[in-house]
Amino acid sequence: MHQIRYFLAVCETLNFTRAAESCNVSQPSLTRAIKGLEDELGGPLFRRERNNTHLTGLGEMMRPHLTQVLIETDAA
Repeated sequence: MHQIRYFLAVCETLNFTRAAESCNVSQPSLTRAIKGLEDELGGPLFRRERNNTHLTGLGEMMRPHLTQVLIETDAA
């Protein structure tokens, strides 16, 4: 579940450092978790360019599904 929370935090901030701060984890830990999620889903979720981070097509497609998973898990 932490991978989903981290993914959604990066979606909101579009910044790995700020997302890590909001999740109270180190930036390398957050990056490793996102990489693990990318490996599970079969492709990159973010396009990282210098100071800009953007969702890839896969990231855009997965965002609503993972948001729903998190909502339903929290409700359970």
